[in-house]
Amino acid sequence: MAASLTLLVIVAVTIRAALYRSSLAEPIAERVEVVSPITAWKRVIEGLALLDLGVSPYSGDVFHETPLIIYLFHFLVDYAEITFMLADVIAAVALYMAVKDFNKQVFRKQKFALEANRYPADCLELIRSPTEMHYIPLKVAMFYLLNPFTILSCVAKSTCGLNNAVLALFVLTTIKGNVLLSAIFLCLATYQSIYPLTLCAPAMLYLMQHQYIPVNPRRASFWWFVVQYLFMYLGSLFVIVCLSFFLLGSWDYLPSVYGFILSVPDLTPNIGLFWYFFAEMFEHFRLFFLCVFQINVFFYTIPLCIKLNPEEHLPGVLRPAGLFSFIPSFMAPLDLRWKRQLQLLLRHNFALQRSADPAGVGLFLRLPEEGAPPDLRAVPEEEGRLGGDAGAEIKTLRGRNSPGTLRTNRGGKPASSDGADSYEDI
Repeated sequence: MAASLTLLVIVAVTIRAALYRSSLAEPIAERVEVVSPITAWKRVIEGLALLDLGVSPYSGDVFHETPLIIYLFHFLVDYAEITFMLADVIAAVALYMAVKDFNKQVFRKQKFALEANRYPADCLELIRSPTEMHYIPLKVAMFYLLNPFTILSCVAKSTCGLNNAVLALFVLTTIKGNVLLSAIFLCLATYQSIYPLTLCAPAMLYLMQHQYIPVNPRRASFWWFVVQYLFMYLGSLFVIVCLSFFLLGSWDYLPSVYGFILSVPDLTPNIGLFWYFFAEMFEHFRLFFLCVFQINVFFYTIPLCIKLNPEEHLPGVLRPAGLFSFIPSFMAPLDLRWKRQLQLLLRHNFALQRSADPAGVGLFLRLPEEGAPPDLRAVPEEEGRLGGDAGAEIKTLRGRNSPGTLRTNRGGKPASSDGADSYEDI
């Protein structure tokens, strides 16, 4: 298996290196299907230019990555291609090792349960065979490294690849049972984006059961472990936030990074749900639906952890509990990749599924939207950028009585000046 993994890594790196040297690299980096307003490499370059001039990279409204990213590439900008390829390799190898270790644990428990005759006769078809489990780790690594979205995101130098590498290391250390490293990598992932916070609860439950601590709120050991994990997690987060302050010399990055993620002021098209919905949203309802969308990301974590046992259903807990990859403010296809690979751990259940995976189907259904964004682009930027298409319609109506005002209808054509057109024609 080690030889197969090495060959896979060589093939994946060769494909990425060839695309980096081709004429396709620049057009790929411009595609909104591949990058988002946060992870775009062009914005990182502009932030580096401001930093070199002695200006805060957050002084404008372009750069929205974290200070550690900007200072990392301040030293590695000449080796950016190697950095992103290395991040993909680290993520794939970490997932490979995590799935391999998880399969060993599952197979060991499954063997003991079979010897004790704990499985009903009608459930034997769900038993995973050693041959089937043997090739799953390699399939996970292969589906990550050779996935078209992963390759395109790497060629576009999307910073999402770095975050995915951290998340993969978090999964590996959690399955290995290393509490400290699990908390540190989860802290780094949360620092990059707020949404990995949803993985804190399933990680704690899995580590408890891995260390044979009863998951019982009435037991003192349960709360002691929760306090320990939260102390390491929040302590690491505090250190990183303070380090960012000392590097930057100000707290400007807090509203520019986390405020940008939560308030979603940029409606640049991406494969997420926020931009398309709020582009057509009346400004009066924007705050309400913004709160509803953001709360919806964190809403499912606790019920899933209560319903599913993380030690036995880790893929089922991590994938839905990680809904931040499916409903984030600014989304790129690579956000879905690492949890999509964990679905292979449930390969023995595929024959029992009644319908296709909604996450995969939704990804491909949303891709055509990128080529056909809403009519927001037909509205002048100063009117439509913050107010959305609905807000622009009201402003257009109000401007009809103003002399010299150019009005546009929904097709982008000038409206008639005699006032005969109706609200539906706009």
